Amino acid sequence: MQYKTLGQTGLRVSIAGLGCGGNSRLGLGSGKSEDEAVALIRAALDLGVTFFDTAEAYDTEEVVGRALAGVPRESVVISSKTRILDDDGNPVSSATVLENLEKSLRKLSVDYIDVYHLHAVHAKHYDYAMTELVPVLLRQKEKGTIKHLGITETPPRDPDQTMLARALEDPCWEVIMLAFHMMNQGPRNSVFPLTLSRGVGTLLMFVVRNIFSRPAVLAQTMKDLADKAMIPRELADSTDPLGFLLHEGGASSLTDAAYRFARYEPGADVILFGTGDEEHLRANVASLLKPPLPPEDTEKLQTLFGELRGVGLVFPDRPRAPFR
Repeated sequence: MQYKTLGQTGLRVSIAGLGCGGNSRLGLGSGKSEDEAVALIRAALDLGVTFFDTAEAYDTEEVVGRALAGVPRESVVISSKTRILDDDGNPVSSATVLENLEKSLRKLSVDYIDVYHLHAVHAKHYDYAMTELVPVLLRQKEKGTIKHLGITETPPRDPDQTMLARALEDPCWEVIMLAFHMMNQGPRNSVFPLTLSRGVGTLLMFVVRNIFSRPAVLAQTMKDLADKAMIPRELADSTDPLGFLLHEGGASSLTDAAYRFARYEPGADVILFGTGDEEHLRANVASLLKPPLPPEDTEKLQTLFGELRGVGLVFPDRPRAPFR
């Protein structure tokens, strides 16, 4: 495994981070047992993964706590989150956020959470979050139940990342979670220069999703973009529009290319991925440990897709309240 420091937090983290939500939810989303989910987390530990991202909304905190029981606390980094909207889409109170934190601590069986985020914050709720919710979390940080404060965007609802543009002006945020992938490269110019200059750690999500793992989704996406004259028509007409990435010395698959493209983006710290399968886990980690894509392939991706925004950003199949 390869490791780096997460922004200016001082946390030493694996560049591969196991996401415990999304469609898979460690396999629980496809009917696997909690024991199997625990085994998956322990397999990740054996591969050197030390960063685990869960959330109150994922219903996986207890499983993560079980899997990490007995593991030296300082050897892993736990990231969790609180939703800021209730099931009806109304902002929650600071008391509810504090209650969510306390529940997360109990479920994870820990005394502190390394990175605690406000989850899927839309720009229209940002002022409320800053005035009503952040103060209570900063007090918890003073008490030591939170080590570092983070915020995550809601990519499908904010493809231009207007919330993050505001958040990066406020010094309270030490870590952000954002969407970035081969056909959604906007953060290269709008986000990463700021996180690098200000020492904010980054967690990358949506690196693969369905657009690179399901050929039919990619084909339809290419057609839609070509119809809007946003990409060359020949990409939509091709049966293998990203086939130029797959060659000797290049990527072995589109998911392999996607992980490697994100992994070596300047400003990327942790690449998150979700899975419920140990073979898939090993394949994802292997991709993240490979060298960068050939420069000519990266340059072609930037030329073709560098100006696109909001492509391939879809909710999980199990949308929950925080993703409003």
